[in-house]
Amino acid sequence: MKLASLKAGGRDGTLVVVSRDLGICQAVPAIARTLQAALDDWDRVQPRLQQVYEQLNGQPRAGGVPDAVPFSASDCASPLPRAYQWADGSAYINHVELVRKARNAAVPPSFYQDPLMYQGGSDSFVGPCDPIAALSEDWGIDLEAEVAVVTGDVPMGAAPEQAAGAIRLVMLVNDVSLRNLIPKELEKGFGFFQSKPASAFSPVAVTPDELGAAWQDSKLKLPLLVTLNGQPFGRPDAGEDMTFSFARLVAHAARTRELAAGTIIGSGTVSNKQGGLHGSSIANGGVGYCCLAELRMYETIEQGAPQTPFLRFGDTVRIEMQDAAGASIFGAIDQQVAHYQGRRE
Repeated sequence: MKLASLKAGGRDGTLVVVSRDLGICQAVPAIARTLQAALDDWDRVQPRLQQVYEQLNGQPRAGGVPDAVPFSASDCASPLPRAYQWADGSAYINHVELVRKARNAAVPPSFYQDPLMYQGGSDSFVGPCDPIAALSEDWGIDLEAEVAVVTGDVPMGAAPEQAAGAIRLVMLVNDVSLRNLIPKELEKGFGFFQSKPASAFSPVAVTPDELGAAWQDSKLKLPLLVTLNGQPFGRPDAGEDMTFSFARLVAHAARTRELAAGTIIGSGTVSNKQGGLHGSSIANGGVGYCCLAELRMYETIEQGAPQTPFLRFGDTVRIEMQDAAGASIFGAIDQQVAHYQGRRE
């Protein structure tokens, strides 16, 4: 099943069920007005949402789909326009190793047994086609292409197997970082805040069963496609080199607290192990990158200093994932970097 939130309908949007081919959608106010409302009552509403999904996909039941309309990603907010909780992990240790290597620092052994995770701002996400807004290019604006899951209620101390059963939806995310603000924040020993602005999620969130064989062991085993200014930038497989599965990440988040339905857990920047700079880019036969920082790390390691700048106003970023037939699964995050012009209406 595929679900989205149209911007119309207030801050939490209007829940729609989307056809598998992303061609049409249908609002379902009689079932649930918002995605959060659906997650709060998932066991009861999920079968009814599934029935609408089957109708949209050409398996008509009584009444057909008279209320279906064309689906457009530009009309969408993030599936959860705001959430009770957004926590992002760092499940790809290759990414962490590169960060450390670039500054000649070792990776602590605990990093291989215990996930890194930070709690991000979730009061307001941006839509998948909304700008990446900033006040200054000097902040070091960077994309971070990731996979994320949305959970139902998770009890404190849940085991990974129990956490896996609580995963309701899967989606993509651009977890923007302001790289030049990070060092001074981390020096304070209190974590990220100003350096992590609002994230954007894919137009559509899907249930794990919709992913078929690509969803294995709580990992999504498909390439994540990243385009920068119209050119291929990354295509690493999100299922490879993922040290901690989503089941592990969710269980980690729930170790000392209950997680409420609608909690979002991110994978961290998708990163595959590969050769050095000259073999890691797509142009040279590698799988590329899901953030500029990783490319700059390779450049630092091999050339002594980064060569590639961070994002500038006017740059464009596209993040997408396709099925085996080449069809978009989640729709695309398609954003342009822009100077902040004031609060969105």
